[in-house]
Amino acid sequence: MHLVLLTAWTALWFAVVVPNGGFSWHYLRTGGELIYGGDSTGGLNLYAHHPELQMGPVSFLIAGLFNPFPEHVGQFLALAIMSVLGLVILVLAGRSAATYFLGTGTNHQRLRQRVLIAGLAFIPMWIEVAVRFGHLDDVLALFFTALAVRAVTRGHAAHTGVFLALAMDSKPTALAFVPLLLALPREKWLRAGLWCAGLVALAWLPFFVGDPQSFAAAKFAIPNHPASALRWLGVGDPETPGWDRPAQAALGLALGGIAVWRGRWAAVVLLGANARIVLDPSVYTYYTASVLLGTLLWDVIGQRRLVPWWSWLALLILYGSVFVVPDDSARGLIRLAFVAVSTGYVLLWPVRERGRGAGKGRPHIPSDVGPAEAAWKAGTTPWEGPPAGR
Repeated sequence: MHLVLLTAWTALWFAVVVPNGGFSWHYLRTGGELIYGGDSTGGLNLYAHHPELQMGPVSFLIAGLFNPFPEHVGQFLALAIMSVLGLVILVLAGRSAATYFLGTGTNHQRLRQRVLIAGLAFIPMWIEVAVRFGHLDDVLALFFTALAVRAVTRGHAAHTGVFLALAMDSKPTALAFVPLLLALPREKWLRAGLWCAGLVALAWLPFFVGDPQSFAAAKFAIPNHPASALRWLGVGDPETPGWDRPAQAALGLALGGIAVWRGRWAAVVLLGANARIVLDPSVYTYYTASVLLGTLLWDVIGQRRLVPWWSWLALLILYGSVFVVPDDSARGLIRLAFVAVSTGYVLLWPVRERGRGAGKGRPHIPSDVGPAEAAWKAGTTPWEGPPAGR
């Protein structure tokens, strides 16, 4: 029933937004045309001649699959498919949590309720990125990251590395989610890391080897918006400072590494997203979708409260403030405050341990995850543990 409700909620938001959707889809359509050939500025020369196309090659390869359709039809199909991926992410989050809590006596009815309540907050922001803006790169990066989280809870090193690589090959900012590799058992780090590094190199190196001018894409600058948190950090540059993007990546990686060390690996995505919005010079509303994926994972895996209030706080504070707070400077302060408070909370606030399982907050890797998936579907708790209602 919770998936039926979330599907209806998604369909409602899709119907409301799609008439004016696809604001940025033309970038993907153009990139899809260029990467499959086009003129001399396409193919492996794409990033050298079009630094404004800040999406990854996987995003353009997939976007190009819609180009044979008439433009309006291709856009509609892409937006519809991206909307459905939001529902898939909610299923992945729920099943990841079911596997992670295997053997702890978790009540799966309550777990489904957490996914439902958090999903009601997640879907509006998902529709923002997937339908209103049509940002296939962000959609794919977040979708592959959710698959990587699922692989982490199942202890699949190769799958974790592959999915994280595909996330970065779709959107470079997904680099901040790489600390998820460290949530695997230590003996699996090398295998996962090699798969991740190999697929990232396979996707990106041909462009830089084929045309060294492709490095220009990394220097592409955008205006420093008055509502950005950067302004409150004392950065008054009119455009993206040269140090900004490396600092975003470094901060996200550092915070994610600390989260894993603290046994809070489920906070890696939220912390990576926080690093982006606090240091990014722009304030596009679709940025908040990555934060909502982070709060979703934290609310259903990182803690055991029935009410996933971080998801709703993120939606109301980051998205709601856009409509009710007219002052740019005040909105920038709100973004900075959310990042500071949420980061401090997930790293420092005491959380209830999940019970039996691997130490230091690492996922317990079951020998057979079938019962966990069955319990997720049926709402039962077939393994021993404390009574329902924890």
